[in-house]
Amino acid sequence: MKTIGFIGTGNMGGALARAAAKSELAGRLLLANRSIEKAQRLAQELGGEAVDNRRAAAEAEILFLGVKPQYLTEMLEGIRDVLEARKDRFVIVSMIAGRDLATLDKLLGGRPVVRVMPNIPVAVGGGVTLMSASASVTAEEREEVKALLASSGAILELDERQMEAGGGLTGCGPAFAALFLEGLADGAVACGLPRAQALRLGAEMLKGTAQLLLETGEHPASLKDRVCSPAGSTIQGVRALEERSFRAAAMNAVIAAFEKLF
Repeated sequence: MKTIGFIGTGNMGGALARAAAKSELAGRLLLANRSIEKAQRLAQELGGEAVDNRRAAAEAEILFLGVKPQYLTEMLEGIRDVLEARKDRFVIVSMIAGRDLATLDKLLGGRPVVRVMPNIPVAVGGGVTLMSASASVTAEEREEVKALLASSGAILELDERQMEAGGGLTGCGPAFAALFLEGLADGAVACGLPRAQALRLGAEMLKGTAQLLLETGEHPASLKDRVCSPAGSTIQGVRALEERSFRAAAMNAVIAAFEKLF
């Protein structure tokens, strides 16, 4: 069992802390945040300890950094001497948006760093977390990070060069999916379904479709073809989407997000 520290316990940091608390690897859980009250509430919920940044940096064997990018320099200045004074081995896990491994390596003095990009469904255990690691991180340490985050959803290792492309899909994708769901529900409401029922049906449909594709490995195009009967209603709906360049719009949304991240 290890001492796990979090500096930054906002929405994403808090979600990953909840996942870590469920892991058998987590012994002590140290929680630090700009708002000490937020850290205290989470510590009470998880059975952890609310601490300041310096204590988390001094004692954590695996230290998660979840501060907003604009606060990174200030935060590091406050703990740099603590990190430099440590003689034991520890791993830093960064979930800071827009900071690649090369940048983190310079900021953190070449210490072992794992970079993760979680998405918002980690809050309910249905998320996707992308992960890449610096060369100094051992295979055992990578597996420890995965074990800590296992209850948050899928953990997928990517080459560092692919992280932004993956983030444009998994990190931004929930917003695209929510927009699609809202549109589907609007259509169903226009056809006579109550709003709450339309949203529930649409969400369950998306969930089931994703589950089917993941479990069978079927290509989406094949599933689409199976649902589209000759002269049926589904192919007419597909036609309406394609008339409005649905797939091109989805492609361009991911590309635009990637370009912003990159």
